[in-house]
Amino acid sequence: MLSSVLLASVRRSVRSVHPSTSASALGSLLAAVVIMLSAGWLLAACSPTYDWRTIMNNDNGYTVDLPAKPTSDERQIDIDGTPMKMAMQIAEAGDAVFAVGTVMLPSDDPQVQRMALDYLRAGLARNLGTAPNAHATAIPLAAGGQAQGLEMTFSGKAGPKQEARTMHARLVAKGRHVYQAAVIASKEPPPEQVEQFFESFKLY
Repeated sequence: MLSSVLLASVRRSVRSVHPSTSASALGSLLAAVVIMLSAGWLLAACSPTYDWRTIMNNDNGYTVDLPAKPTSDERQIDIDGTPMKMAMQIAEAGDAVFAVGTVMLPSDDPQVQRMALDYLRAGLARNLGTAPNAHATAIPLAAGGQAQGLEMTFSGKAGPKQEARTMHARLVAKGRHVYQAAVIASKEPPPEQVEQFFESFKLY
């Protein structure tokens, strides 16, 4: 299964990141997935259909609709010299990977939250060779209300073959978690599919 191949490759990539290189590291498990796709792990094996289902992740505090049964993984990453855990759920459909990553912070200090947000934001942009531009967006809370987050859309080339990739991403911090929801595609997914993914992403 392609998900298993991707996650095995991600594990190797994350283990290869030296703790002292956090500023130039892959940035996250999701950024490693971008590299694997760009290096030739193409999405031809993905189902062309979108079989949406609601995933309630009570451990990490979010709910989201994914277009296929997700694969999960958890890794240790290094952010500015501080080891942190990052869990990820990944689902594939069409020519895209839909993913939600959760970084477990050592505290809910706003400075720690900003550090993790900046790290993920820069890592995602770097993998497509573009500037980490972002604008504010509201991330809904399951109980009502909103949290302030960041929204980004990147287009660029990545990997040794410099293949075109598009990424839509949202980042948000809440309590001792920083979340990263993203769609990575070799071909732009239908807008309604991207919209369903992001509109369904809600924090507890």
